[in-house]
Amino acid sequence: MRALFGGRAKHDYLSDALTLLNGWTREGEQIRRTLVIDDTQHAALTERVKVVADALHLRPEISRLADHTQIRVGHGNTPLSEGEVLLAARIEDAYRAVTES
Repeated sequence: MRALFGGRAKHDYLSDALTLLNGWTREGEQIRRTLVIDDTQHAALTERVKVVADALHLRPEISRLADHTQIRVGHGNTPLSEGEVLLAARIEDAYRAVTES
């Protein structure tokens, strides 16, 4: 069963969930993560993230600069949602999968 979160309880729930996501930083209503991975790992990560993001109907921003991949989740004008925090957690799972293989 899924619990509904509203108001202050929702904010506290998301804040607690974000503390479990090591490496993610909050910038206003967005969270971001920078990963040091090679081009092959970046391609694999991007494909895995696309599958999860499509299922959640979300669009993270993924960019590549030299040997860094930067990921942003959320929009600057709306509060973070449960789905966006869930996406960040799934991105962490995908990151572990592509770097352990």
